[in-house]
Amino acid sequence: MRIEPLHIKNKNTLIRDYRDQQPAIMQNFDYGITDYQDRLAELTARTYKRQQLVEVLITLNKGWNAPSATFENIERLKSENSVVVIGGQQAGLLTGPLYSINKVISIVQLAKQQEELLGVPVIPVFWVAGEDHDFEEINHTYMLNQTTMKKFKVQQRVLDKRSVSSIELDKATVSEWVDRIISQLPETAYTTDLHQIIQQCLEQSITYVDFFAQLIYQLFPDTGLVLMDSGAEQIRKLERDYFIEMIQKQREISTGVANAYETLAQAGYNIPLDVTKQDGNLFYHKDFERILLSKNAQGHWVGKQNEVILTEQELLDIAMQTPEKLSNNVVTRPLMQDLVFPTLAFIGGPGEISYWSVLKPAFHALGIKMPPVVPRLSFTYVEPQLEKTLNLYDISIQEAINNGVQAVRDQWFKEKINPSVEETASEIKQLIEKAHEPLRMIAKGIRADIGDLADKNLEYLLRDVAFLEKRIMKALEERYEKELTDFNLLEASLHPEGLQERIWNPLPFINRHGLECFVKMTTEYCSVEQDHYIVYF
Repeated sequence: MRIEPLHIKNKNTLIRDYRDQQPAIMQNFDYGITDYQDRLAELTARTYKRQQLVEVLITLNKGWNAPSATFENIERLKSENSVVVIGGQQAGLLTGPLYSINKVISIVQLAKQQEELLGVPVIPVFWVAGEDHDFEEINHTYMLNQTTMKKFKVQQRVLDKRSVSSIELDKATVSEWVDRIISQLPETAYTTDLHQIIQQCLEQSITYVDFFAQLIYQLFPDTGLVLMDSGAEQIRKLERDYFIEMIQKQREISTGVANAYETLAQAGYNIPLDVTKQDGNLFYHKDFERILLSKNAQGHWVGKQNEVILTEQELLDIAMQTPEKLSNNVVTRPLMQDLVFPTLAFIGGPGEISYWSVLKPAFHALGIKMPPVVPRLSFTYVEPQLEKTLNLYDISIQEAINNGVQAVRDQWFKEKINPSVEETASEIKQLIEKAHEPLRMIAKGIRADIGDLADKNLEYLLRDVAFLEKRIMKALEERYEKELTDFNLLEASLHPEGLQERIWNPLPFINRHGLECFVKMTTEYCSVEQDHYIVYF
C-alpha cells in the first residue's frame, strides 16, 4: 500500500477559501484548523457530565459488542483532562458510502496525533446520527455491475418518519439483501468469512444503528474508536439540561445564525441551509414522527402544519421530564455535541463545514466557542489492475479522479474510426436531401397527398442511413469492446459521477484485501492540509 496526495479541483468557493484559511471565511470560526493547543486551554475551564456520559457509552457499546480497546477509551473519559476528536454520519447499510469509513480513519488518525503532541488522553468518537429520520438516504448501497454502478435497495418499507434508531430491522429481508450484495462480488479468499461476519452482525442487531455499529467495530477493532448513537434514549436524558438551555436561548441562536447566513450569502458564499429567525432548531417526537419546531408570533413552539402547539413552559417541561421526545436539527446538533463531549476538534465533510460556517453565533449564545473544524481526509482507492489500465492508455490519475475518462475515451474511439462514420453519414444525408429535393417539389406540385408521400419517402431514406450508421458503430464497438470496457471501468471506479467515496461502498475492497484493509489506514500519517489522497493497494 502506498499513499500519495492529490489536488482536487474544488468548485465550492467556501471550502476552497476555508482550506486556504482566507480571512473572509475564517472570521466565521473561533479557531483555525490546527489551533489545538488554544482549544485545549479553553476546555480546561469547562465542566462535563463525564461520569454519566461514561455510563451511557458503556451501556450502548456493550450492546454493540464493542472491543476492549473501546471500553478502555471510554474509561479514560473520566479523566478531567481528557478530550475527544469527534465526527459523525448516518447509519448507512454496510457502513454506507466510503466517506463514512474515511471519516472514521480521519478521527482515529487525528486523535492519535494530538494525544502524542498534547500529552493528554484524546479519544476518537464517532457520533452515529441515529436521530435522523430519512430512511431513504440509508436503505441502499451501490455496487459495480460490469462497468456501471447499480443501486441495490433493501425492500423493507418504513411508512412513517421515525428516527433510524427506532427502526427495527426486518432481518429476513435484510439478510436476503445481503446475499444479493455478496453475489455481486467476485469470489476471493475472504468472501465466505466476510459474508458470515456480516450475517452475524445482522443477527446480533435489532436496529439499523446496531447493524452499522457492529460492522464498524469489525473493521476497526483495536483503534479505541468509541461509537455513540445520538438517537438513544439514554443520551437524551443526559442532554436534558442542554435542551433546556437551547429552548431558553432560541432567539439568540436563531437570530445569530440567520444573520451569519445573510452576511455570508452577500459575500457570495453558497450555504446549503434554510434558516430563519423563527426557527426552533429542535424536533418534537410524536407518534414516531419527528416534527420540526419553530416559534410563531404568539411565542408558541409549533410544527409546520400545526401538528403540535406548545407554550415555552410546556416545552421546557418536556425537556425536563421526557427529553427523549426531543432531538436536534442541523443547527443544534453541533451545539449538543460540544456540550456533551469535551471536543478538541470536529471532523467534517465539505457540506458540514459549509453549514458550520454560520454556527459561531449559536455557540456564543450558549457561552461556548466553536471547536476547530477539521476537513476529513478524502481518499480514492486504486486497485493494481486500474493502475495498469491508466498506464496502458497514458491517462494520469489526476485527470481520471478530477474529470473522469469519458472525454479521453471518446477521443480514443474517434481516432480509431477513419474516416468518421458520423461525419460520413451526415454528409450522405445532406446529399440525399439535396438530390431528393426536385422530386419532392414535383410531387407537391401535383397533389398534396403525393407531396406528403414524397416527404415520407425522404424520411425512410434518411432513416435507413441512420440505421446503417448505428449498425456500423455497434460493429466498431464490438471490435474495440475490451478497450471501451477498460475506459468504462476506469470511469465507474475512479469518477462515478464525482469522487469515488460518494458512491462506492467499502465492501469490494474488503472482499479483495480482507477486513484489516481499512484499519491499516489509521496507522498512516495523512495531513488534513491536503485535499485528497490516492491509496494504491
